[in-house]
Amino acid sequence: MVRFALAEAFVEDARSADSIDVLRAALLDCCESMGVRYFALTHHIDFRRADVLAVRIHNYPPCWQDWFDSNGLGKSDPIHRASHIAGIGFPWTSVPELIKLTPEDRFILEQAHRVGIGDGFTVPSSIPGETLGSCSFAVGAGEAFPAEFHFICQLIGGFAFEAARRLSGAREFAVANAPILTDRQRDCVLWAARGKTDWEISVILGVGHETVIQHLKHARERYGVQKRALLAVRALFDGLISFSEILKR
Repeated sequence: MVRFALAEAFVEDARSADSIDVLRAALLDCCESMGVRYFALTHHIDFRRADVLAVRIHNYPPCWQDWFDSNGLGKSDPIHRASHIAGIGFPWTSVPELIKLTPEDRFILEQAHRVGIGDGFTVPSSIPGETLGSCSFAVGAGEAFPAEFHFICQLIGGFAFEAARRLSGAREFAVANAPILTDRQRDCVLWAARGKTDWEISVILGVGHETVIQHLKHARERYGVQKRALLAVRALFDGLISFSEILKR
């Protein structure tokens, strides 16, 4: 019950936080209560070339951030990649079960250990239309992560990322900058994602062949892509269409 009280208190703090500094302080308090040394709440981007509104709050050693950024690991870090295929939070010990670790991945994890970052737990954040992100918690090198707090980390991580999106303006930015398609354009994108040709889509929707061509052309232009496959991927990423719709029998 004490552990749930910790999560409940953080949720209230996150909802009422009026600045990133307040949110950071709340996360530090949670780490102390759980016996965890580090936290990192971040979008998975290369912060050297950040061209979007992104979130990054952490208390990792400064030397780790410098090395991490200088090697452009925001997108390729193994913990980040593992979070892209995880539906819920996961301990770092399970990462080899989620992705196949390369020699470079193992080197990155070794470097983290050398600067004092040990075992951890990561909560994925996958919001349609936004860059992927996560909230991670870690103990010092050589320490055991308190497994009894895994579920609490799941709760805290989810609410922490939502609060960070609100405070940074990332949520509003994503909504304001999402491409807008007409209903008919969306229908064409969906059937294209199902593998139908332009002619087949025209028959299914009862419209002219040239009309379908134009609908898909305009959809690609609004997404800034040239290929049908990439258009389908972007539409899935933005939540315009869903896997269940594509695979519907």
